[in-house]
Amino acid sequence: MAESEKIKVLYLDDEANNLIGFKALLRFDYNVFCAKKANEAFEILEKHPDIRVIFCDQRMPEKTGVEFFEEIRSTNPHPIRILITAFSDIEAVIGAINKGHVFRYVKKPWLDVDIITAIEEANKFYLAHSMLSQKNEELERAYSELDKFAYSVSHDIRGPLVGISGGINLALATNDINEVKEILKMMNKSVEKLDSFILSMHDYYSLERGELKITNINFQEIVQEIADVYNIYAKSANIKFTIDIEQNESFWNDEVSIKLIINNLLSNAFKYQIANNENKIVNLNIKVYKGEATIIVEDNGYGIEEKYQKEIFNLFFRAHHHATGSGFGLFNLKSALTKLNGKITVDSEVNKGAKFTIIIPHK
Repeated sequence: MAESEKIKVLYLDDEANNLIGFKALLRFDYNVFCAKKANEAFEILEKHPDIRVIFCDQRMPEKTGVEFFEEIRSTNPHPIRILITAFSDIEAVIGAINKGHVFRYVKKPWLDVDIITAIEEANKFYLAHSMLSQKNEELERAYSELDKFAYSVSHDIRGPLVGISGGINLALATNDINEVKEILKMMNKSVEKLDSFILSMHDYYSLERGELKITNINFQEIVQEIADVYNIYAKSANIKFTIDIEQNESFWNDEVSIKLIINNLLSNAFKYQIANNENKIVNLNIKVYKGEATIIVEDNGYGIEEKYQKEIFNLFFRAHHHATGSGFGLFNLKSALTKLNGKITVDSEVNKGAKFTIIIPHK
């Protein structure tokens, strides 16, 4: 077994002969660390936080094994603790269990089989406890995400509905056809916002629940389909929209995820343009080379403050108020990239624009 794969075990005992015998017994099958004093044990634990099992003799000159285990509970809660004692004093054992949260104890003089059995049982408990801790963390994140999801859904759906309802009331109170038309335009924006939010939620659940469907990707066809929509918007908003695609080899991947990534990048690039900028630009560059697709979307819009650049992929996070958004887009994009084993980097400066670079490997 490779050294890196061996279970790490620490033994604290003030008797050198015990340490030598312990290491001689386990040196081939385990990664063993020995310490004669508590401070030495703390140094070893600091250097090797992945130690899984700790043995400690009860009768130590500076402090008892129970006291040592009680002390490390706060600094090193994960290793499984085993007390070694030459005494059958039931009070010491009870103290070890209550104060030091000891997994078990082994009597001195110990037998080889007792030590090995204790390590194997402790390791099983360590793995089970680690898995449980991981599941608890995942559950806490899921509950937190659910809370934010419930709030965002109620806020982002109710907002457009209130706008539509208010528009209806205004329209009913006026006979001016021009005013009615203005109200209808406002209501249409609310409908578009609501539609965008619903589509984002659909993308979210498609990514969370869906499976990848690998096909041969033709970026020219995919981009043309998406660009038809953005070309119209570019003309109406006076934005110079350029596309450059270089693909001379096959690229197999999930088409739905690829479309979602490109669409979300372009949506943000168009959405966060500076309104009074006379030279608004959005550039899309795609290159497939040696089994990797590099997608770059660049704009000269509002940009993203450096302090927010790591948070923009969080669910419901909005970096600024210049344009309304659901907070789903970049989260969905990052989720899609995770499924595709892709990477993303952000290069942005406030009021100078943003550049998103994505690298996706061939499946």
